[in-house]
Amino acid sequence: MKLRNQYKIKFIILNNLEQYTNTTIKQESLIVVFFMWKIFLIGLSAGFINGLFATGGGMILVPAFIYFLKLNEKEARGTSLFAILPMVITSSVFYYNNYINWNIGILCAIGGIIGGILGVKILKKIPDKILRLFFAFFLIYVAVKMII
Repeated sequence: MKLRNQYKIKFIILNNLEQYTNTTIKQESLIVVFFMWKIFLIGLSAGFINGLFATGGGMILVPAFIYFLKLNEKEARGTSLFAILPMVITSSVFYYNNYINWNIGILCAIGGIIGGILGVKILKKIPDKILRLFFAFFLIYVAVKMII
């Protein structure tokens, strides 16, 4: 929340930069520009990985939000889910004609909706450290299964 408020204040400063000549405000606006580029590059990376491998939203965005943007674990996951939707829709348009098995996709989506609801309810009760461990073990498991 603190980061979000700082971002809003800095964004307002950036929009009104012409009105100010104070070097501190100009330095703050450069920080905002850098922060915005950092967010853009994280999204670009996640979108590229999503389009190429049909994955990457959570695997790229969650760690990036935590370590580069300093969001807490739960906020990183929620923000990641919000950011993933446009990437998935865009990538799906290009996969649409030749690569979608609709029967599997629809059944998996129904299960995903139910699983998402259950996951969010459980997320509220799990400490961040435990979440981090589960996520790390999950990534390691998937990586090993991909290699074998």
